[in-house]
Amino acid sequence: MAYIPPHKRHSKDAETPPPSPASLPPRFKQSLTLASPHLHGRRRGDLSSSSSSFQHGGGKIVYAAHCVSRWWLAGIVGGVGVGGGGVPESLRLEPFPCEIVERRSGAKPLVVAATADDGGKEEEEERPWVGIARRVEQNLVASARSAREELDAGDGNAKLSFVARVGKVLFHGDPSTCLNSIRKAAVAEEGFKNRVHKSFYTNVPNEFMKNVEQLIVKSIGFDFESEREHYHVKVFDKHQPDSTISCKCTVRKDGGLELYKIELNQVRHMVVDISCLHKDLDLRLILVTKKLLKNLDDEVENGINQLISSAIIDSEVKGGLRWPFGKESVAERFSVVGVWLTRYKAYRSKTMRLKLRHADRFDHKTSTGEVANEVTLKLSAISELLREGNLEETPVGEMLEATVKLVWEKFLSYSVSPALPS
Repeated sequence: MAYIPPHKRHSKDAETPPPSPASLPPRFKQSLTLASPHLHGRRRGDLSSSSSSFQHGGGKIVYAAHCVSRWWLAGIVGGVGVGGGGVPESLRLEPFPCEIVERRSGAKPLVVAATADDGGKEEEEERPWVGIARRVEQNLVASARSAREELDAGDGNAKLSFVARVGKVLFHGDPSTCLNSIRKAAVAEEGFKNRVHKSFYTNVPNEFMKNVEQLIVKSIGFDFESEREHYHVKVFDKHQPDSTISCKCTVRKDGGLELYKIELNQVRHMVVDISCLHKDLDLRLILVTKKLLKNLDDEVENGINQLISSAIIDSEVKGGLRWPFGKESVAERFSVVGVWLTRYKAYRSKTMRLKLRHADRFDHKTSTGEVANEVTLKLSAISELLREGNLEETPVGEMLEATVKLVWEKFLSYSVSPALPS
């Protein structure tokens, strides 16, 4: 009899209604990206000048030695979005209901809010994307230059990508201490080491996903590209303890898994989180490299193939895959540390690719599962310039401003009434 792991799903999970976009703050149920130092000591949102790696969904989040991590506040007059004079006195932190964080840390995370002296909202900033683009550009170009130097010294199988994600910036720790750190980080010089303990929570409500697909995609001229389903098997190799091997798989006609491609976990070179006041969601801009694994030696290839061939597709378990007892590891070297089942729809324009993804993840090391909806924009035109262009002359700033404007106006609010193009 095949071994049934302890992460069997409860049928009531499927009956849980989707979160309502009308409720504020939104009650997201599970998260994707957690980096709090309080989460079992496994993750940290702040970065030093040395490289770091943390657990993430059965794998690891790896930071380059030169990685820049920043947090900014945008969308409020007097803030820092367009070079304002500082952080408004009305800035405060509010508890944010987030079940997965509360279960792991025992406390609600915090989000930024601001209220005017008369009890109303602070005055909204005009054209905040201008200041965001200006501040990001300097960090982005410097990070891309460092990443390209590393890529030039490599084997040519790694690729540099610039990505925008929407979600919520969450802060962790004592509210007063955290608020002081946030105030310092918001007005700090570019060389300041950002010691804010934060994470980025990428799960968005079902209704928002539907709005993006049915309304926003058409209004901004994106064309449907593809709809796919993949299983991801995260493999730990004792000979490469600082990396996680990610095996992306499709389903064969006979119901087994077929290996599609193998990658190492991505390396982060720049992470900028922006708390967007007057919006329902926040913005993360991230520069990463991801390496394809090719020409594997026989031992690695055989180990991965054994793990993939012994996997059993099971819709009743989190992550969608399980293994017979004793088959989750091979030769005391390779072991499964996580599984993902992802279904996504992709849309494309001339300058970017939009991915709407539903992800079901299970971490074998912590026996925790996460289910989430994600909205991700892969900024292909900017990525190409950063990979191939002259970084001294390339018009990254103009493209960045146009991109942030699009995201700000179309992807950060639950209520969307996009004007269709005439």
